[in-house]
Amino acid sequence: MYNRIVIKVGTSLLDSANNVFNRALITHLAEQVRVLQNQGKQILIVTSGAIGAGMRKLGWQERPKLIPDRQALAAIGQSQLMFVYEEIFSQENLMVAQVLLTESDMNNRKRYLNARTTLLRLLDLGVIPIINENDTVAIDELKIGDNDTLSARIASKVDADLLIILTDVDGLYTCDPRKSKQAKIISCVEKITPELNEYAAGPGSIVGTGGMVTKLRAAKIATSAGITMYIANGNKQNIIIKIVNNENVGTKFLPPKSQKLSARKRWIAYGSNSAGNRIYVDNGAKQALVYSGKSLLPSGIIKVEGDFEPGDIVQITDSKGVEFARGLVNYAAAEIEKIKGLKSSQVQSVLGYKYYDEVIHRDNLVILNPA
Repeated sequence: MYNRIVIKVGTSLLDSANNVFNRALITHLAEQVRVLQNQGKQILIVTSGAIGAGMRKLGWQERPKLIPDRQALAAIGQSQLMFVYEEIFSQENLMVAQVLLTESDMNNRKRYLNARTTLLRLLDLGVIPIINENDTVAIDELKIGDNDTLSARIASKVDADLLIILTDVDGLYTCDPRKSKQAKIISCVEKITPELNEYAAGPGSIVGTGGMVTKLRAAKIATSAGITMYIANGNKQNIIIKIVNNENVGTKFLPPKSQKLSARKRWIAYGSNSAGNRIYVDNGAKQALVYSGKSLLPSGIIKVEGDFEPGDIVQITDSKGVEFARGLVNYAAAEIEKIKGLKSSQVQSVLGYKYYDEVIHRDNLVILNPA
């Protein structure tokens, strides 16, 4: 059922009180990967741990806030991280390859496709990509932000069947199990609702960046691409094998029964960073986009934010600022500012030219949250 699988390993699992890395956990991970690869399955691993390893190496107790400090720690820890993966996986006759990515590798369509080609070729060669964000060079503006999101975007990029996010808890609970004995695990999620976000806690580790909030974000990305996702406890014996065999463990997120997004629309929706670029539309335009399958015309636009150019991806929000769609724009922000609220027939007279009737064509538009 699952032939191409992305496994994300969190910092909380890799961290060790006695060593830089939890070698026992990585050893068991390699053993499970070998079993799956022998069954003909293709495996990609998204790993955290570089900054955490650097912290342990220098004896730091808290994750630094300054970018140069984080970059330095990543540089110290990244080589150690890959050395351990190389050493332990080779004991299972598994070959690994390091792949470091930044947000710019996702934003640019050509670089996005080049990265996809590299990953797929590694899989064809029987090599296991070990993927991490390139924290040694990434600044906040170029960061994906967390490896939960990265793993979901990688899964979408390579058309995976399954995404497994391994952490130090058994799954998604109704409340924080570390704070309440009333917490109950949610075994299956068919739709991500606002109520689920209320269940999510903050970051669970002083050396990690992710919490349940980022995992729910990853689930939204993965399931929209038609990918099943699990949150599960990586400390449990054979947890990956049990998930692949569809045993009742962790929290399972099911993709919608409707047709999944195409590869191109997945890139528009989640493959590129559109933060800060927004087009606000009135309720009539929202209704036309969500329920009538229409393109976005100038007449429905009420506000523009950001400094974007034609071909950039922008967020589309309602009048209250709630994002419900994303799309590739045909006009720059300065041009849209001049033609917002106008009919398409008036664009020529205002700008002196008209590239398109639509600000965003329906073919370049993805509805994210019709609610």
